[in-house]
Amino acid sequence: MNATSATAASARPAPPPTKHQLALMIWLAVFPTLTVLNLTLGSWLSQLSPVLRTFILATVVVPIVIYGLMPQFHRLRMMLIARSGRRG
Repeated sequence: MNATSATAASARPAPPPTKHQLALMIWLAVFPTLTVLNLTLGSWLSQLSPVLRTFILATVVVPIVIYGLMPQFHRLRMMLIARSGRRG
């Protein structure tokens, strides 16, 4: 492989995550976020009905996960793919 084809291969976008990779990334984003929110807001939330508590948690957690954490996990995945591609 010459330098031009190596550069073209490394410039190629990585494929989208598999279902299993996406499930792991979502779990790694959601579980700690819910845990932190439950620990910080637990005493206040415990006074609410379970449905209202779940609604508030989902309203706070979903934007944090979608706009804050998932882009970071996708970047990390891309870095790992690029690094493993350079080794092989």
